[in-house]
Amino acid sequence: MTTKPRASKFRIKRSAPAPRQSDASAPSEEGKTIVRRPVPLKLQDDNATAQAGQPSVQDRLRSQIQAAQQSSQPRARTGQISSANEVRGETNIDAIRKEGLTGRQLRMARRVAQKNGIAATSDFEAVKLLREKGIDPFAASGALELVIPNTGDTQLIPGDNVQLPQTVPQGKPPAVERAPAEQRADAILSIQRDIASRRRKKMTLLFTRLAIFVGLPTLVMGYYFAVMATPLFATKSAFLIQQNESSTGAGGGLAGMFGTNQLATVQDSIAVQGYLSSREAMLRLDEELGFKSHFQNEDFDAITRLAEDASNEEAYKIYQKNVKIGYDPTEGIIDMEVIAASPEASQAFSNALIAYAEGQVSDLSLRLRNDQMRGARESFAEAEIKRQEAAERLVSLQTELQTVDATGVIASAQQRIAQFETELEQKKLELQGLLAVRRPNEARVAAVQSEIDRLEVSIAQQKANVIQNPDGGASLPSIQAQIQIAQIDFQTRDAMLQQALQALESSRIAADRQVRYIAISTPPTAPDTPTYPKVFENTFLAFLIFAGIYLMVSLTASILREQVSN
Repeated sequence: MTTKPRASKFRIKRSAPAPRQSDASAPSEEGKTIVRRPVPLKLQDDNATAQAGQPSVQDRLRSQIQAAQQSSQPRARTGQISSANEVRGETNIDAIRKEGLTGRQLRMARRVAQKNGIAATSDFEAVKLLREKGIDPFAASGALELVIPNTGDTQLIPGDNVQLPQTVPQGKPPAVERAPAEQRADAILSIQRDIASRRRKKMTLLFTRLAIFVGLPTLVMGYYFAVMATPLFATKSAFLIQQNESSTGAGGGLAGMFGTNQLATVQDSIAVQGYLSSREAMLRLDEELGFKSHFQNEDFDAITRLAEDASNEEAYKIYQKNVKIGYDPTEGIIDMEVIAASPEASQAFSNALIAYAEGQVSDLSLRLRNDQMRGARESFAEAEIKRQEAAERLVSLQTELQTVDATGVIASAQQRIAQFETELEQKKLELQGLLAVRRPNEARVAAVQSEIDRLEVSIAQQKANVIQNPDGGASLPSIQAQIQIAQIDFQTRDAMLQQALQALESSRIAADRQVRYIAISTPPTAPDTPTYPKVFENTFLAFLIFAGIYLMVSLTASILREQVSN
């Protein structure tokens, strides 16, 4: 912040002093009023002058100025006013006081007046007398210490090798020392202008570098994307890997819970994504649909086109750029984007890759399913064979022993024996009743006794038949035991067959649970307008890349420059 000086503007009017006798031969140019200013001569060596016994140049000039002042102004008598200048002098001193001169300026005026031999009673009077003599009291140095060369603009009056005050136009005021506030304001303004100039220069250089290293490459890339780049068509599709819902429901429990969850197919989805992004998928696509030949077409621009003798590695780089596969684990969906020069080719490539993914999913679970079903089938077949052998052995034993059910024969024999024993007890009771009278009927008693004997013989015979075969073969208990063992073996084999059948069913359910299939949520549809290149997005991205590179290089250079300067 600058403070304006308090000194008011002033205008000095000077009247031409009376010419001295030594100045009579120096007329004024063009009729202008000439103000005499003491101009010093080129100072000679004062030591040499003093050694010669002559007064120095300064002493001679001071004596000439005092003589000129005494001769030009007559002395006034005591108590009288010599001229109207004395009245105007008081007024001029008051005007000088109103100028707001500093103490430094007043002291400088007193020193200049003393150097010029002017007797002044005060500092303001010294300023007034110096201005009347045409001397600037606020010059940087005294009048006798200045050396002004003769450039032709001033008139030098010869005489005694002394340069008298030269003439200056009256309209040009003498130089006045400015206030410190104004000097400080001018210095600040000069510094600000210098800073602004350097800032403009640096900004110009900065914008020039930006235009060369950032703007020009960005324009080149924008021209390439807008004019030279080959239009490409992108076919987008989405699919997910699912399990068999019926098999997952049959498992129940944790198996059913994880079967319906996307976590059950995360590994399969990642495996399919890796397969579709592999070189094997690219080679298979090239063999079936000619992937490499499609990108070797002359319709592609020089940057995108694949060379005629390109290797599989170069083709794989093109495959990675134009086949983009992403997997979202939260949704379980695989997104695929296939880029080609024509919409038909892009759609054909997408369908082929989806078919490859489906085959890969089937192959991933086929081995596990086969292993699980193979063991279950073998166990079931073995149990079925052994059950058949047990049944055949039981039938052969029944045929050999001519007994279908020995247990039933023994049971029927025991039933008959029990019946005979019941009849025997009844006859014995009847016999006791006949013998209880005084004179029993002998005929009836004999008949009952014969029936009792017959029943006892029948019971003994039946018991003998049960214990021992009358024909000399195996007894009924041995036949029963053999048949029971055969029946138990058959029942055991039948139970084992049932368990093998259940294991086979469980293995089938587990194998069905391992079945994966692809469900296409977004089928591949050929676009009708080019998808790439995206001119604005790609150009803006190129601008950001070039700007970042320039920023990194400039920061590195500035850091190195600072380190070197330190």
